[in-house]
Amino acid sequence: MLKKMNKNTKSNLITYGMVIIAFVIMQTLIATGSVSSLLEGIMVPICIYVIMAVSLNLVVGILGELSLGHAGFMCVGAFSSAFFSKCMKDVIENGILRFLLAMLIGIAVAAVFGIIIGIPVLRLKGDYLAIVTLAFGEIIKNLVNVLFIGKDSNGFHFSTKDVMDLNMEPDGTVIVNGPQGITGTPQDSTFVIGFIMILITLFIVLNMINSRDGRAIMAIRDNRIAAESVGINITKYKLMAFTVSAALAGGAGVLYAHNLSTLTANTNNFGYNQSIMILVFVVLGGIGNIRGSIIAAVILTLLPELLRGLQDYRMLIYAIVLIAMMLFNWAPKAIEWREKHLSFFRKKKEAVK
Repeated sequence: MLKKMNKNTKSNLITYGMVIIAFVIMQTLIATGSVSSLLEGIMVPICIYVIMAVSLNLVVGILGELSLGHAGFMCVGAFSSAFFSKCMKDVIENGILRFLLAMLIGIAVAAVFGIIIGIPVLRLKGDYLAIVTLAFGEIIKNLVNVLFIGKDSNGFHFSTKDVMDLNMEPDGTVIVNGPQGITGTPQDSTFVIGFIMILITLFIVLNMINSRDGRAIMAIRDNRIAAESVGINITKYKLMAFTVSAALAGGAGVLYAHNLSTLTANTNNFGYNQSIMILVFVVLGGIGNIRGSIIAAVILTLLPELLRGLQDYRMLIYAIVLIAMMLFNWAPKAIEWREKHLSFFRKKKEAVK
């Protein structure tokens, strides 16, 4: 049966298998109490970063465009879903149903923003596209920080000044409190939900890459003029990849928002630093390599926590690992060594068969 499968199907099954095995091992360790509470608490963030890395790789690796505003789409998904969950907390008592609706809202809003931003922005290329998408991420973060929303018996009240400017009734409650964000979001995110979201993300991205649309997107990446000359609609396929990537980032934002009691927008979680960190996962894992993005996201998220006991040397070791991964993936000699030895093992395996 495996012989009849094509190369892409085998590769996809390996990727799914790797994720499922890792999940089963971690769930077993958590169930038996072999994992510390600190490590257990980082499982959902790992799922979030894996989804972000895989979705960004769709734009950077498959489409071939450099986007630095991915954290902006995550921010949109996080705040729209948290706003819904906070408003519906007492209306929809079923936590799973409420979270599912919040997830759909977060993904839909992020996708809409992806379309709105993508239509004008995707006319740009290279550094210009990177600068504009970076600006989008910063604008979204700053808009959230000046937004005040309250609700009372008369409905919703909006302001960009302060809480007092909302002019609410005494029974009113503040939902979005500017720089202080949203407090009291139901903490519905779990490791199981994060794992399911990773599988859904992989299913969407891998099927898209191996489809006719995916081949058209890669043709645009390889040679835009040649792709256009054979009748491929450049705008359509670029916007498709950008929107799907934005929607998946919105889903990661929903997981992030429902994993915290207080959701705020700052540079570290929804700003420039976050976008660069996600890009680092993609680059170190290999541009266009989905499996590599997953491995890089897991290792680089776990490493600072595992090295926390080393204190002074923690960031030094982290930097060394970053450099080692970069050299292993991108240095010409390392690529030559890898191809030589991996091809040797592959030939040996085929000879045994």
